[in-house]
Amino acid sequence: MQLDKKILEEKIRVYRKTKSCSESTLMALCETAEAQISKDEMLRLACGYSGGIGGTFDEGTCGALNGALIADGLLLEDQGKIKANAKILFNAFKEEYGSVCCGTITNNGKDKSPCVDCCVFIANKLADLLDE
Repeated sequence: MQLDKKILEEKIRVYRKTKSCSESTLMALCETAEAQISKDEMLRLACGYSGGIGGTFDEGTCGALNGALIADGLLLEDQGKIKANAKILFNAFKEEYGSVCCGTITNNGKDKSPCVDCCVFIANKLADLLDE
Protein backbone atom coordinates (compact mmCIF):
# COMPACT_ATOMS: atom_id res chain seq x y z
CA MET A 1 0.00 0.00 0.00
CA GLN A 2 1.59 3.24 -1.10
CA LEU A 3 0.51 6.48 0.59
CA ASP A 4 1.14 9.92 -0.85
CA LYS A 5 3.32 11.58 1.80
CA LYS A 6 2.56 15.08 0.56
CA ILE A 7 -1.18 14.55 1.00
CA LEU A 8 -0.52 12.84 4.33
CA GLU A 9 1.43 15.83 5.64
CA GLU A 10 -1.14 18.32 4.35
CA LYS A 11 -3.93 16.46 6.13
CA ILE A 12 -1.94 16.34 9.38
CA ARG A 13 -1.23 20.07 9.24
CA VAL A 14 -4.90 20.88 8.66
CA TYR A 15 -6.21 18.51 11.32
CA ARG A 16 -3.62 19.54 13.90
CA LYS A 17 -5.12 23.04 13.97
CA THR A 18 -8.22 21.67 15.73
CA LYS A 19 -7.47 18.06 16.63
CA SER A 20 -5.01 16.31 18.92
CA CYS A 21 -1.89 14.50 17.72
CA SER A 22 -3.52 11.08 18.05
CA GLU A 23 -6.61 12.20 16.14
CA SER A 24 -4.67 14.06 13.45
CA THR A 25 -2.24 11.21 12.81
CA LEU A 26 -4.92 8.51 12.71
CA MET A 27 -7.28 10.51 10.52
CA ALA A 28 -4.61 11.57 8.05
CA LEU A 29 -3.27 8.03 7.68
CA CYS A 30 -6.67 6.37 7.32
CA GLU A 31 -8.03 8.98 4.92
CA THR A 32 -4.91 8.90 2.76
CA ALA A 33 -5.17 5.10 2.67
CA GLU A 34 -8.90 5.38 1.91
CA ALA A 35 -9.76 3.14 4.85
CA GLN A 36 -13.42 2.30 5.31
CA ILE A 37 -13.91 4.05 8.65
CA SER A 38 -15.79 7.24 9.42
CA LYS A 39 -14.28 10.40 10.88
CA ASP A 40 -16.51 9.99 13.91
CA GLU A 41 -15.22 6.46 14.51
CA MET A 42 -11.61 7.60 14.12
CA LEU A 43 -12.15 10.44 16.58
CA ARG A 44 -13.66 8.07 19.13
CA LEU A 45 -10.76 5.62 18.72
CA ALA A 46 -8.10 8.29 19.08
CA CYS A 47 -9.51 10.82 21.56
CA GLY A 48 -8.42 8.95 24.69
CA TYR A 49 -4.80 9.09 23.56
CA SER A 50 -4.74 12.89 23.41
CA GLY A 51 -2.16 14.65 25.54
CA GLY A 52 -0.19 11.53 26.32
CA ILE A 53 -3.23 9.35 27.12
CA GLY A 54 -6.07 11.23 28.71
CA GLY A 55 -4.10 14.45 29.09
CA THR A 56 -1.58 12.92 31.49
CA PHE A 57 1.28 14.50 29.48
CA ASP A 58 4.10 13.70 31.91
CA GLU A 59 3.27 9.99 32.09
CA GLY A 60 1.58 9.14 28.81
CA THR A 61 2.84 8.02 25.43
CA CYS A 62 2.83 10.60 22.63
CA GLY A 63 -0.50 10.69 20.82
CA ALA A 64 1.15 10.83 17.41
CA LEU A 65 2.72 7.44 18.05
CA ASN A 66 -0.55 6.05 19.41
CA GLY A 67 -2.48 7.35 16.40
CA ALA A 68 -0.02 5.66 14.05
CA LEU A 69 -0.30 2.39 15.99
CA ILE A 70 -4.10 2.47 15.74
CA ALA A 71 -3.87 3.17 12.00
CA ASP A 72 -1.41 0.30 11.60
CA GLY A 73 -3.98 -2.06 13.11
CA LEU A 74 -6.81 -0.70 10.99
CA LEU A 75 -4.89 -0.79 7.72
CA LEU A 76 -3.30 -4.23 8.03
CA GLU A 77 -4.75 -7.65 8.75
CA ASP A 78 -1.59 -9.62 9.59
CA GLN A 79 -1.18 -9.45 13.36
CA GLY A 80 2.47 -10.44 13.14
CA LYS A 81 3.16 -7.53 10.77
CA ILE A 82 1.16 -5.15 12.98
CA LYS A 83 3.25 -6.11 16.03
CA ALA A 84 6.50 -5.91 14.08
CA ASN A 85 5.55 -2.47 12.77
CA ALA A 86 4.64 -1.33 16.29
CA LYS A 87 8.11 -2.17 17.54
CA ILE A 88 9.74 -0.41 14.58
CA LEU A 89 7.56 2.67 15.04
CA PHE A 90 8.24 2.80 18.79
CA ASN A 91 12.00 2.50 18.32
CA ALA A 92 12.14 5.00 15.44
CA PHE A 93 10.12 7.55 17.41
CA LYS A 94 12.22 7.12 20.54
CA GLU A 95 15.42 7.46 18.53
CA GLU A 96 14.18 10.61 16.79
CA TYR A 97 12.77 12.40 19.86
CA GLY A 98 14.71 10.82 22.73
CA SER A 99 11.48 9.67 24.36
CA VAL A 100 7.98 8.44 23.58
CA CYS A 101 6.58 10.38 26.55
CA CYS A 102 4.34 13.28 25.56
CA GLY A 103 5.34 15.31 28.59
CA THR A 104 9.04 14.99 27.87
CA ILE A 105 8.56 16.13 24.27
CA THR A 106 6.12 18.97 25.10
CA ASN A 107 7.35 20.12 28.53
CA ASN A 108 4.21 18.61 30.11
CA GLY A 109 1.96 20.12 27.46
CA LYS A 110 3.31 23.66 27.81
CA ASP A 111 5.15 23.64 24.46
CA LYS A 112 3.25 21.93 21.67
CA SER A 113 5.52 23.28 18.92
CA PRO A 114 7.04 19.82 18.23
CA CYS A 115 3.63 18.18 17.82
CA VAL A 116 3.05 18.60 14.08
CA ASP A 117 6.55 17.36 13.32
CA CYS A 118 6.01 14.34 15.57
CA CYS A 119 2.79 13.52 13.72
CA VAL A 120 4.38 13.92 10.28
CA PHE A 121 7.47 11.93 11.26
CA ILE A 122 5.61 8.90 12.56
CA ALA A 123 2.96 8.97 9.83
CA ASN A 124 5.69 8.97 7.19
CA LYS A 125 7.45 6.12 8.97
CA LEU A 126 4.26 4.06 8.93
CA ALA A 127 3.72 4.98 5.27
CA ASP A 128 7.18 3.55 4.53
CA LEU A 129 6.35 0.34 6.38
CA LEU A 130 3.03 -0.04 4.57
CA ASP A 131 4.84 0.37 1.26
CA GLU A 132 7.17 -2.58 1.93
